[in-house]
Amino acid sequence: MIYVLSDIHGNIRRFNSIMEQINLKESDTLYILGDVIDRHPYGIKILRKIMKMPNAKMLLGNHEYMMLKAIGESEIDLSALALWYQNRGKCTHDYLNHIRKDLRQEIFDYLRNLPLNIDIEVGGQKYKLVHGYPIEEYERSTMRYNNAAEFTVWNRFYPGLFIPDDYILIFGHTPTRNYQRCNPLQIWFDDKTIGIDCGSGFPENDSMFYYKGRLACLRLDDMKEYYSDES
Repeated sequence: MIYVLSDIHGNIRRFNSIMEQINLKESDTLYILGDVIDRHPYGIKILRKIMKMPNAKMLLGNHEYMMLKAIGESEIDLSALALWYQNRGKCTHDYLNHIRKDLRQEIFDYLRNLPLNIDIEVGGQKYKLVHGYPIEEYERSTMRYNNAAEFTVWNRFYPGLFIPDDYILIFGHTPTRNYQRCNPLQIWFDDKTIGIDCGSGFPENDSMFYYKGRLACLRLDDMKEYYSDES
C-alpha cells in the first residue's frame, strides 16, 4: 500500500495517531511531503524516526529548507535565522541545541539529500508529489526565487496550474482551508490535484483559533482518508 502525508509540523501526537491507524507494513511505502519540523516542539524527534524507516520517503519542505539556510552551515546566517524564527522554528532550534553535534550533522546531511519532487505510479495512475509546487515550472515562472529548490518549497499551488494530462498532482504546504470550507480541515480533491495539508501545524485547544487542524494521510491504492484523532 502507498500512503502520502505532509506538514506534520512537530506534532508527535498527531503523527503517532496516523501511524497507529495505517499500521505500516514492510511492503508499504509512506511518502512525506516535507515540513516535518517547526510550530510544535517534536519535529526533530519525528524526523529522526522517519530517517530510520526504510519504507519512508521524504521531500524537502520550506521549513527544513529554512533550517538548513539558518544553521546548516559552519556559521549561523542571522537573516535566515530571523526568517526561520518568524515561521515558528525556534522550538526546533531549541530541541537541536540539546542533542549531540554528530546527530545534528547527520540530520543536516539527510535533509540536504532529499528530493524536491517525486513521480510515482499506483494502480496505473501517475502522481507527482510536491511540497509546494512542481519544479518543472521553475524555468517558466516569472516569480523571483534564488533557485529551483527555493521555488518548489515556497511557491503555493493555485487552481488552474497546468498539469500534464496523465498526472495527478499531490501537494502540501498550503492548508486546504484555502480551497474549501471545511472545519475541521479535510483533504481537498480537484480534477487533477489533491491538497493534503490539513493544518497539523495549527494551534491545539485554542478557542480563539477558528480553524481546527489535524494531520491527514491518503492511501493511494483506494483513496482511503485517515485523520489524526482529535478527541
